[in-house]
Amino acid sequence: MKLAVEFPSISYREGHAAVAKMAKGIEDIGYDQLDVYDHVVMGYDIEGRTESYYPAQMPIIEAFMMLSYAAAVTERIGLGTEVLVLPQRQPALVAKQVSSLDTLSNGRVRLGIGVGWQESEYEALGENFKDRGRRMDEAIDLLRTYWRDERIDFESKHYPTEAMAMEPKPPQSGALPIWIGGNTPPAFRRVGQYGDGWLASQVSDADFAKRAMDVIQAAAVAAGRDPNAIGWQSMIAPPPRAGDTAGKTFYAEPDRVATRVIELKEMGFDGVAVNATAIFQAGARSVDAMLDALQAIHDRLRKEVG
Repeated sequence: MKLAVEFPSISYREGHAAVAKMAKGIEDIGYDQLDVYDHVVMGYDIEGRTESYYPAQMPIIEAFMMLSYAAAVTERIGLGTEVLVLPQRQPALVAKQVSSLDTLSNGRVRLGIGVGWQESEYEALGENFKDRGRRMDEAIDLLRTYWRDERIDFESKHYPTEAMAMEPKPPQSGALPIWIGGNTPPAFRRVGQYGDGWLASQVSDADFAKRAMDVIQAAAVAAGRDPNAIGWQSMIAPPPRAGDTAGKTFYAEPDRVATRVIELKEMGFDGVAVNATAIFQAGARSVDAMLDALQAIHDRLRKEVG
């Protein structure tokens, strides 16, 4: 199985050298993929606003800045987002950022995208939350057009583009992989129609996983795409929310982690994501301690699932 690590922004508290040490350490351990979580701002829970999943002051380094920093200190590991909230960002700028990152990392980028859940963040960035799904579909096509075509002429309701160019092209060109996150029917349809893989949130129900994969593959067939070319990655466990006592100890118990990954492999997933922020919350309170825990988890998972 492919093993990914969701990078812990909390490492910045030990300084920039510790962030570099964390990124290089994840590669040196032998993980296949380094992914970065995306939020630009986080809203406080105030009257009239949907309650947030996480504290407003949760530290999150901007995704492309973090990945560029990681690219400079690594050589092999894949670099990606899990997930970038694409519809709250301007897609031509995202196309340029991803193309530049792919160029500077020698073709190591995988773009993970989703529609997001935080309406207040959309408001803060001046984007419409309610039509985010429709804009997401158009934006995916536009990204690939910028990465592939010499001249960009793009008919679109939300992002019409005429006679533009973007250079340099990413080394992976229009084949640069786009993986799509979400555990809802619209996300499944979008993965099948547009995506190179599914980035699932935590999945514990085998029946749910089968139904989701069936819907994704059916959507791929309907779109004239190869359903067998789609990749499957699930989060092992996310950072625990307030009051989740069991979640706070999950990554401190290797047997639980290994059992979850074996279950995910049996469901058909060919990749899993280890959340290093959750490892921090489980008691590994320094970069060195997180790397020690990631080493132990990596070694155990390679033994169990290859």
